[in-house]
Amino acid sequence: MAATGTDWQSWQESWDRQQEWYMPDREERFRVMLDMVEAIVGPRPRVLDLACGTGSITDRLLKRFPGATSTGVDLDPALLAIARGTFEGDDRVAFVTADLKDAGWTRRLPHPTYDAVLTATALHWLHSEPLAGLYGQIGGLVRGGGLFMNADHMIDTGTPRINAAERAHRHAAMDRARAAGAVDWAEWWAVAAKDPVLAAPTAERFAIYGEHADGDMPSVHWHVRTLRESGFGEARTVWASPSDSMVLAVK
Repeated sequence: MAATGTDWQSWQESWDRQQEWYMPDREERFRVMLDMVEAIVGPRPRVLDLACGTGSITDRLLKRFPGATSTGVDLDPALLAIARGTFEGDDRVAFVTADLKDAGWTRRLPHPTYDAVLTATALHWLHSEPLAGLYGQIGGLVRGGGLFMNADHMIDTGTPRINAAERAHRHAAMDRARAAGAVDWAEWWAVAAKDPVLAAPTAERFAIYGEHADGDMPSVHWHVRTLRESGFGEARTVWASPSDSMVLAVK
């Protein structure tokens, strides 16, 4: 239930700005993601927004494809509060609280299969072994001819000089943006912790997750191979920045 008087749209926008500090090309990856959804399953997809956070993918999905529907699934109580508040009253959207590390999380979903399962900047919280298990579950959720897309940090350890140069360049740009007033992850959560509506769910989310992701962020080659082993007929990179990649797999 959304809290009366809370400006959920402002929270959405502040989350987007905070994320863009880390990923200035964030909107580009969403555009490519939705391009491929339209290309493969059309403009009225039933989508699972996996590890949905505030519903960033769902927001862009419905603006571009008004006939789409979305199920957002996450465990973060604070980000889900923003998501539920933002989309309250929109019968195209449902949200499910579930832990993706729980083997039975798929039983909480309202549909047995989806045209598309989409996720961005979320699954790097998982280590390779549980992520491979999750990919196996996703393989069962995507209908024949449907797709899965994951845009995230995927580290190629075979290019250490490239990685170091890119990281230094990116962090220099982040420092300039920070000096101009950009808010980082820790500052955003500090503000949320003081908000009358979000304080309690923010405390709960830190009890669940801790401060930072601790996944091992395998390479894009690992993702492609593991998705093919999970029942997808095709899988490859369809977008990349110097630090991130987006993998598309088709059932």
